Amino acid sequence: MAEQVWKVDDVFGVSRDVPGNYVARTEVDGKLIDSLTRDHHIVIYGSSKQGKTCLRKHCLNPDDFLTISCQNKWGLPELHSAILKEAGYVVRLSTSKTVSGTAKISALAKGSVGLPVVAKGSVEAKGEGEASVENQHVTGSLELDPSDANDIIRALEEVGLKKFIVLEDFHYLPEETQRDFAFALKAFHEKSKICFVITGVWREENRLIAYNGDLTERVYSVDVDTWNEPSLREVIAAGEALLCVQFTDEFKDALIANCFNSVHLIQEACRRMCRKAGVFKTSDKLVTLGTEAEATSLIKEVVNEQRGRYEGFLMNVSDGFQQTDLEMPRWIIFAILTFSITQLEAGIRLREISKRIKANHPKGENLNNGNITQALASIKSLQNSKGVRPIVLDYDGANRNLHVVDKGFLIWLATQDMAEILEDLSLPTPKEVEA
Repeated sequence: MAEQVWKVDDVFGVSRDVPGNYVARTEVDGKLIDSLTRDHHIVIYGSSKQGKTCLRKHCLNPDDFLTISCQNKWGLPELHSAILKEAGYVVRLSTSKTVSGTAKISALAKGSVGLPVVAKGSVEAKGEGEASVENQHVTGSLELDPSDANDIIRALEEVGLKKFIVLEDFHYLPEETQRDFAFALKAFHEKSKICFVITGVWREENRLIAYNGDLTERVYSVDVDTWNEPSLREVIAAGEALLCVQFTDEFKDALIANCFNSVHLIQEACRRMCRKAGVFKTSDKLVTLGTEAEATSLIKEVVNEQRGRYEGFLMNVSDGFQQTDLEMPRWIIFAILTFSITQLEAGIRLREISKRIKANHPKGENLNNGNITQALASIKSLQNSKGVRPIVLDYDGANRNLHVVDKGFLIWLATQDMAEILEDLSLPTPKEVEA
């Protein structure tokens, strides 16, 4: 029996903390740890629920970073303001204007972040009945242009920030904001020691470099989406040891065969199997559990709980931002539904999508690649505007590839009647396309 008693939910499944059965991978954890020592910005990327946050929490101590959760309506000024707030500033709009005519912000720093603030003054704070007096270091109020990285750098250096700044869910930011911040990153790298750790749901390695080529050699990327059969089996084995359980070979083989290399699905299926067998914490004696049928059933159960979200995704994205003659978002969905699961897993090239749509669209002869490219480029913002969380599709404009970044969607799609879905979306049966 394991020495420590673990709860099942702290080992398998989704947890706020790093799960007990966390498995370090040399090509992932090792690369991140090496990158953290080199004073460069770091991008952690991969499909949804593949361990980006766990990787960061495992490799960084809580006192080593500040975390900002990106929002889908933020521009660069809002992102910079959020960073200042997390660094300890009180941020307010100022009556002063920037050169471009937008409002400046007034930032007042209190306390310390990373290292003690060098006092430029002090205030006296008195408690109720003036029974207590506390001296608190403060900086003077700074007038800043929230869109100017130079001003933000100056403010962060004012408080002696020595921590990494983590930007979670960077993919939710509008694309324009992502591009603007990619240019700001160059200033952060050249004019300060401040380093960012950026996490995002996408599949291309050099997205930020595609936005700003000057970031080459200034940004290191870490792909978490490298789960394979040995590493997934290691995750299962680590959990078995902590809970004193033994999943049958048939159960594990079926899980691996049906999970599309999704560590999330492995974790959740194992959690449910334990609870189904009455194991809620580390067992007093070894418990053997799981059959092939149960593994297949649990994967299907986990995925089908997202059925409403996936159906809503198809309907909402098909509707687009507004009604148009070409209805390109609907035809992007058509393309997704008519490629094989294997093709979708690998990513679909723009030319293949274009060929498929032009062969079936009623105005195919009037379509050009610009119509299709524009729809693909806006597919992420369309999902954001429709409340699709997490996103299902992501388009890599640099490599002209469309990726499904939610592995559960692929598993769900593989079990659906495509003809029925196409009919529900008022889409035709696909014609054969010449190679």
